[in-house]
Amino acid sequence: MKKRICFLAACLVLASPLVYAQKKAKKPPIRRQRSSVFKVPDSVTVARDIVYATYGDRKVTLDLYLPRHKKPPKGKIPCIMTVHGGGWRNGDKNKFARFASKFAENGFAAACIGYRLMPEVKVPQCIEDAKASVRWVRANAEKYNIDPDRIGAFGGSAGAHLVAMLGTSFKVEKLEGDGGNKGVSSRVHAVVALATPADMTGFGRFSKNAEEAKLISPVSYVDKDSAKFLLMHSEGDRVVPHKQSILLQEKLTKASVPVQLITIKGASHAFWNGNSPTAKKTIADAIAFFQTTLKPAKTKTDKKSK
Repeated sequence: MKKRICFLAACLVLASPLVYAQKKAKKPPIRRQRSSVFKVPDSVTVARDIVYATYGDRKVTLDLYLPRHKKPPKGKIPCIMTVHGGGWRNGDKNKFARFASKFAENGFAAACIGYRLMPEVKVPQCIEDAKASVRWVRANAEKYNIDPDRIGAFGGSAGAHLVAMLGTSFKVEKLEGDGGNKGVSSRVHAVVALATPADMTGFGRFSKNAEEAKLISPVSYVDKDSAKFLLMHSEGDRVVPHKQSILLQEKLTKASVPVQLITIKGASHAFWNGNSPTAKKTIADAIAFFQTTLKPAKTKTDKKSK
């Protein structure tokens, strides 16, 4: 019995440094929230995991959703950049797959993008990825029968912030990054932003660094050349205050840029999720907006035929 007790005591002594080392070990890496893969309808085809930006060994990808036409379309089709939310630190491109698929069902191409997240990068690099994705689409437009002059963007929450930046900051070289297709424009022509942060100087933790907050604020760059906007926001949003969309609406209106703000009552922050009437109306309104704003330009022949 005494021998057994001595043996156990010796084991505990030997194990104690290991236990201490485990306590001192670094915290495990952050586990990202992974979204389930959306089942794509037969009317849509998807090219998955296309690399659109490269930073050394780091590759960033998108999924390209395309309508499966029975007959080839007469002309090139518009493309919608589709950007998930998640506080710039969670989620992946599958999170907004159903929206991209819905756009494709209605005749659009839709680039459903992933992007680098915090803490791997900071918000300016998230913006750089969003811009790199637009440059990739424009550089590869011919291959996929996309009209490079009819590109829209759709996003929710942090994704709304990124698409709002696409719609306003395409002249800012500092935010273009070096992910690829340098020299190609990152401009988009129409934006649907759901619950968008717009003025980061007064938004949560970002307000602590006024210079960086201004750099990543869509309201900093609004001018007459900004994209047309459809803003949607829940009146009682406790995550991103409704006044953020009001601020952006006011800036766009002052610059004579077409903008509409739809205020949703009695809904949560992420009102676009699920199959509620509000969620269904959100995607329907977005499709109608893009159908109106991304119409093909009329040619001289079209005008004469009227």
